[in-house]
Amino acid sequence: MYAAYATIVVPDGDEAKTQSDRALVEVLQAHAPADRWWIGYLDTGVADLSNIKGQHVSAYAGWTYVLKACGPRQVLAARDNGRSTPWHSALPELLFPHDRSWLVSTLWDDDWRCVGGPESLVEVVLAHRHIEAFAVSTDEDATPPGHQSY
Repeated sequence: MYAAYATIVVPDGDEAKTQSDRALVEVLQAHAPADRWWIGYLDTGVADLSNIKGQHVSAYAGWTYVLKACGPRQVLAARDNGRSTPWHSALPELLFPHDRSWLVSTLWDDDWRCVGGPESLVEVVLAHRHIEAFAVSTDEDATPPGHQSY
Protein backbone atom coordinates (compact mmCIF):
# COMPACT_ATOMS: atom_id res chain seq x y z
CA MET A 1 0.00 0.00 0.00
CA TYR A 2 2.86 2.41 0.75
CA ALA A 3 5.97 3.22 -1.27
CA ALA A 4 8.38 2.48 1.61
CA TYR A 5 8.48 0.94 5.09
CA ALA A 6 10.71 1.03 8.16
CA THR A 7 10.86 -0.52 11.60
CA ILE A 8 11.56 1.87 14.50
CA VAL A 9 12.97 0.56 17.77
CA VAL A 10 11.33 1.89 20.94
CA PRO A 11 14.37 2.81 23.02
CA ASP A 12 14.89 1.94 26.67
CA GLY A 13 14.53 4.67 29.29
CA ASP A 14 12.08 7.55 29.59
CA GLU A 15 14.42 10.23 28.24
CA ALA A 16 15.38 8.24 25.14
CA LYS A 17 11.73 7.27 24.51
CA THR A 18 10.61 10.90 24.78
CA GLN A 19 13.39 12.11 22.46
CA SER A 20 12.63 9.44 19.86
CA ASP A 21 8.86 10.07 20.08
CA ARG A 22 9.29 13.84 19.61
CA ALA A 23 11.62 13.30 16.65
CA LEU A 24 9.17 10.93 14.98
CA VAL A 25 6.20 13.27 15.47
CA GLU A 26 8.21 16.15 13.98
CA VAL A 27 9.06 14.04 10.92
CA LEU A 28 5.45 12.90 10.55
CA GLN A 29 4.14 16.44 10.91
CA ALA A 30 6.46 17.63 8.14
CA HIS A 31 4.90 14.99 5.87
CA ALA A 32 1.26 15.61 6.86
CA PRO A 33 0.72 19.30 7.46
CA ALA A 34 -3.01 18.82 7.98
CA ASP A 35 -4.19 19.46 11.52
CA ARG A 36 -6.28 16.31 11.71
CA TRP A 37 -4.66 13.03 12.68
CA TRP A 38 -6.16 9.82 13.99
CA ILE A 39 -4.53 8.20 16.99
CA GLY A 40 -5.33 4.87 18.56
CA TYR A 41 -4.39 3.44 21.94
CA LEU A 42 -4.37 -0.33 22.25
CA ASP A 43 -6.70 -1.34 25.10
CA THR A 44 -4.99 -4.38 26.62
CA GLY A 45 -5.63 -3.67 30.27
CA VAL A 46 -1.90 -3.10 30.90
CA ALA A 47 -1.54 0.55 29.81
CA ASP A 48 -3.43 3.25 31.71
CA LEU A 49 -6.03 4.69 29.36
CA SER A 50 -8.16 6.32 32.05
CA ASN A 51 -7.61 9.82 30.66
CA ILE A 52 -7.99 8.82 26.98
CA LYS A 53 -11.43 9.55 25.59
CA GLY A 54 -12.45 8.23 22.20
CA GLN A 55 -14.35 5.61 20.25
CA HIS A 56 -13.56 1.93 20.79
CA VAL A 57 -12.80 0.19 17.50
CA SER A 58 -11.50 -3.23 16.51
CA ALA A 59 -8.46 -3.63 14.24
CA TYR A 60 -5.96 -6.27 13.18
CA ALA A 61 -6.91 -9.56 14.89
CA GLY A 62 -9.86 -8.13 16.78
CA TRP A 63 -7.78 -5.99 19.15
CA THR A 64 -9.60 -3.05 20.72
CA TYR A 65 -8.22 0.45 20.27
CA VAL A 66 -9.43 3.74 21.70
CA LEU A 67 -9.43 5.89 18.55
CA LYS A 68 -9.72 9.65 18.47
CA ALA A 69 -9.06 12.57 16.18
CA CYS A 70 -6.56 15.16 17.28
CA GLY A 71 -3.95 17.56 16.02
CA PRO A 72 -0.25 16.71 15.80
CA ARG A 73 0.46 18.79 18.91
CA GLN A 74 -1.82 16.61 21.04
CA VAL A 75 -0.19 13.30 20.02
CA LEU A 76 2.43 13.49 22.78
CA ALA A 77 0.14 15.04 25.38
CA ALA A 78 -2.41 12.27 26.00
CA ARG A 79 -0.17 10.03 28.12
CA ASP A 80 3.36 9.73 29.38
CA ASN A 81 5.76 6.80 29.31
CA GLY A 82 4.59 5.67 32.76
CA ARG A 83 1.02 5.20 31.50
CA SER A 84 2.05 3.00 28.58
CA THR A 85 3.10 -0.62 28.61
CA PRO A 86 6.72 -0.95 29.83
CA TRP A 87 7.98 -1.85 26.34
CA HIS A 88 6.10 0.94 24.54
CA SER A 89 6.26 4.71 24.95
CA ALA A 90 3.88 7.62 25.30
CA LEU A 91 3.07 7.52 21.59
CA PRO A 92 -0.25 5.99 20.62
CA GLU A 93 -0.08 2.52 19.11
CA LEU A 94 -1.71 3.82 15.90
CA LEU A 95 -1.07 7.14 14.17
CA PHE A 96 -2.18 8.26 10.73
CA PRO A 97 -3.26 11.53 9.12
CA HIS A 98 -6.77 12.08 7.82
CA ASP A 99 -5.58 11.43 4.25
CA ARG A 100 -3.92 8.13 5.32
CA SER A 101 -0.72 9.09 3.47
CA TRP A 102 1.31 7.25 6.14
CA LEU A 103 0.72 4.90 9.05
CA VAL A 104 2.63 4.19 12.26
CA SER A 105 1.66 1.05 14.16
CA THR A 106 2.98 -0.56 17.34
CA LEU A 107 1.63 -4.02 18.00
CA TRP A 108 0.79 -5.28 21.48
CA ASP A 109 3.82 -7.44 22.19
CA ASP A 110 6.50 -5.67 20.14
CA ASP A 111 9.08 -3.17 21.36
CA TRP A 112 9.24 -1.55 17.95
CA ARG A 113 6.84 0.22 15.65
CA CYS A 114 6.37 0.04 11.90
CA VAL A 115 5.93 3.00 9.60
CA GLY A 116 4.73 2.99 6.03
CA GLY A 117 4.48 5.99 3.77
CA PRO A 118 6.11 7.93 0.97
CA GLU A 119 9.79 7.24 0.28
CA SER A 120 10.64 10.79 1.33
CA LEU A 121 9.13 10.21 4.78
CA VAL A 122 10.84 6.86 5.34
CA GLU A 123 14.20 8.26 4.18
CA VAL A 124 14.01 11.01 6.81
CA VAL A 125 13.02 8.49 9.49
CA LEU A 126 15.96 6.26 8.56
CA ALA A 127 18.43 9.16 8.62
CA HIS A 128 17.23 10.87 11.83
CA ARG A 129 19.82 10.74 14.60
CA HIS A 130 17.22 10.34 17.37
CA ILE A 131 15.33 7.50 15.67
CA GLU A 132 16.77 3.99 15.48
CA ALA A 133 15.18 2.66 12.30
CA PHE A 134 15.69 -0.05 9.73
CA ALA A 135 14.33 -0.21 6.19
CA VAL A 136 12.06 -3.19 5.51
CA SER A 137 10.04 -4.46 2.59
CA THR A 138 6.65 -6.13 2.63
CA ASP A 139 8.17 -9.52 1.90
CA GLU A 140 10.55 -9.63 4.88
CA ASP A 141 10.25 -9.90 8.64
CA ALA A 142 10.03 -6.43 10.21
CA THR A 143 11.66 -7.55 13.46
CA PRO A 144 14.70 -5.31 14.04
CA PRO A 145 18.12 -6.87 14.66
CA GLY A 146 18.53 -8.07 18.23
CA HIS A 147 14.76 -8.17 18.90
CA GLN A 148 12.34 -11.08 19.01
CA SER A 149 8.88 -11.32 17.50
CA TYR A 150 6.33 -13.09 19.70
